[in-house]
Amino acid sequence: MLVAGRAGPEAGRADPDAGRNDLDAGRNDPPYRLVVLDFDGTLADTFPWFARVLPGVADRYGFRRPTADEVEALRALDARGVMRRLGVAGWKLPFIARHMHGLAARDAGALALFPGIPALLGRLREGGIALALVSSNREDVVRRVLGPDCAGLIGHYACGAGVFGKARRFAAVVRASGVSPGRVLCLGDELRDHAAAARAGLAFGAVTWGYTRGPALAAAGPAHLFATPEAVAAALLPPAARAA
Repeated sequence: MLVAGRAGPEAGRADPDAGRNDLDAGRNDPPYRLVVLDFDGTLADTFPWFARVLPGVADRYGFRRPTADEVEALRALDARGVMRRLGVAGWKLPFIARHMHGLAARDAGALALFPGIPALLGRLREGGIALALVSSNREDVVRRVLGPDCAGLIGHYACGAGVFGKARRFAAVVRASGVSPGRVLCLGDELRDHAAAARAGLAFGAVTWGYTRGPALAAAGPAHLFATPEAVAAALLPPAARAA
């Protein structure tokens, strides 16, 4: 587009601030416009609870109880690997998931967010990043553990996803948001979260404080690997927001 300008000695002189303004605008623009969050093991510290209830669930649904040492070894496997190791029949999975969701609802008052998560959610929103949440857990449990302040920062919830059904939920959330898939990051702690993000064509940021151990997550090649909530903010927020 041609724009008519003022004639005279200033007309052909470049504005020395023009390029700087464009550069500053780029620096203040976050790399992602939408972060799609996982809940268990990403926002909420639920692995100790999971390890505590797992033996009773195993007895109820007829799969093998893991030993204490084996529980730790399972954290290096994806969900299908865990199922094979424990002898979980695939057809039982929906029933097991429904039962565990009921246990989580029963015990929700004893579940808590990881330290630093409330601050992270607030900083991401203040930095202009929209938040959504996709979880296999129930929305009422998720909201109760988050609390009203944190829950209010998340603009879209897609809960009750099947254990291997997150890819469809990711795609639906992105379509509803209107954000380009290239500006979306899925944040999670399990290899199945990474696989779902890949199937949906989305970048994945792995957090190492949840269910799956860091080396296993790193070997899968996520776009980002985060050791702390503070590291998430440092990577996703533009400099001006990080300094705030």
